[in-house]
Amino acid sequence: MSLPTPLVSLLFLSLICFSWANSIPVQQNFMLCMSTQFKALTRNVQIIYSSDSPLYQPLLESSQQNPRWLNSTTLRPLLIITPFHESEIQAALICSRKNGLQVRVRSGGHDYEGLSYLSKTPFVIIDLINLRSIDVNLEDETAWVQSGATLGELYYAIAKGSKIHGFPAGICPSVGIGGHFSGGGFGTMLRKFGLATDNVIDAYLVDPNGKILDKKTMGEDLFWAIRGGGGGSFGIVLSWKIKLVRVPPIVTGFTVSKTLSQGASWIVHRWQYIVDQLPEDLFIRIIIQNVGSGNEKTVKASFNSLFLGRIDKLIPLMNERLPELSLQAQDCIEMGWIQSVMYFAGYQKDQPLELLLDRVTLYKSKFKAKSDFVKQPIPESGLKGIWERLLEEDQFVCMIMDPLGGKMNEIPESEAPFPHRKGNLYNIQYLVKWDKDGIEESNKHVRWIRMLYWYMRPYVSSSPRAAYVNYRDLDLGTNNRPGKTSFEEASVWGTKYFKDNFERLIQVKSKVDPDNFFRNEQSIPPLPALI
Repeated sequence: MSLPTPLVSLLFLSLICFSWANSIPVQQNFMLCMSTQFKALTRNVQIIYSSDSPLYQPLLESSQQNPRWLNSTTLRPLLIITPFHESEIQAALICSRKNGLQVRVRSGGHDYEGLSYLSKTPFVIIDLINLRSIDVNLEDETAWVQSGATLGELYYAIAKGSKIHGFPAGICPSVGIGGHFSGGGFGTMLRKFGLATDNVIDAYLVDPNGKILDKKTMGEDLFWAIRGGGGGSFGIVLSWKIKLVRVPPIVTGFTVSKTLSQGASWIVHRWQYIVDQLPEDLFIRIIIQNVGSGNEKTVKASFNSLFLGRIDKLIPLMNERLPELSLQAQDCIEMGWIQSVMYFAGYQKDQPLELLLDRVTLYKSKFKAKSDFVKQPIPESGLKGIWERLLEEDQFVCMIMDPLGGKMNEIPESEAPFPHRKGNLYNIQYLVKWDKDGIEESNKHVRWIRMLYWYMRPYVSSSPRAAYVNYRDLDLGTNNRPGKTSFEEASVWGTKYFKDNFERLIQVKSKVDPDNFFRNEQSIPPLPALI
């Protein structure tokens, strides 16, 4: 079906005044291709934006959660496409291939290194913001959720239908479903139910040739790969079918903060010895920050917890397992599961649930992050060195220590691409944020976090030193030769994220995308490209 006249007009009116040399013919060819490729069109609205459109820049920046990448040296997309229908995605892929353009796919924009909206060669962005429908089926306790939806939108939809169902995914409500599920998906219920991706039971994917596949037609290997193998390598997942989980009508949360002078170091040390052995209903993470200034500057550790039960059962459990924290009933808050989602997201539990629908994070700022997995408790001397380094940085820094164990110990490493299961006590995310602009300012803080990462080497996993793919880190290595990346080059970063699963991911990639159409600086390379 050809495009309606109003849409064709809107598309072609945007073909002027683009800054790149030779870009106008490419745009024209792309637009012409798009106008002839649609098989269906659901809405007579503009879906393609070029740089001369007044909506281009706001759209580009709308879900870029790390302003570090909003600078004059960053190559901007030739076009931004906001499809309403799968046929529009199929057309965009076909037309991108015909015109030699790279494709970047964005759902929530939380990609730490900007790989979902950056490229070193001419490219288009397919922004899934309009593909965000959620269909909850409480009869069979499942839901279909499109990749452009956010975690907050998913949680909201579940809560509107049930007070005893939830889903084990991430804490930040503005994170996009597409990227989060593709990399695994940590959350407060992972010790009870595993990762988000462990609870995916079907999916619809557009492959590199524009074909739409479900679990049955894509096959076991590809379905395995998209559930934790990282975004940007195998195709565009349109939607996911997930298995909802049962949650108690009342759960309990607490946040207890201690500074160094209040014994924080000793409590953190003791936490390491029990964190993976706690009952699977109990999740206790630690957020460590530098706080104060001058002579008052110190380190604060906040013990942030969700218990799938009530206070009367939590207090005796904590007194037995972590008495050093001295948890009291007045430290705890009983609430419904959806209120706990609000609580962990930084809202008050009695604030309106509609706040979960906000697609912009509360904490938008320039940042650099890194990650580790810990297999043995860090000694007190090692913790002391961490505190010293945190106090050296003059900007906001934090370490988030997420507990593993429980259900995570029961799932084999090869069950999904995410391999960091039994034997890991907890994951660490290191984060530094800053407000000032400029390359020099950015480099200063990046050097600091790299220094901290170097210091942590003796205390974290090794051979390989593991990392979490949803905390993308280009310091680990990149594919510097598109189409010619060797297995050894790709393994430098690939085995850190996926361990022995990396080889299977490469085999899947070789079958479904041998031409390496879907690629970025840390995408899975195909075997034909290996030399």
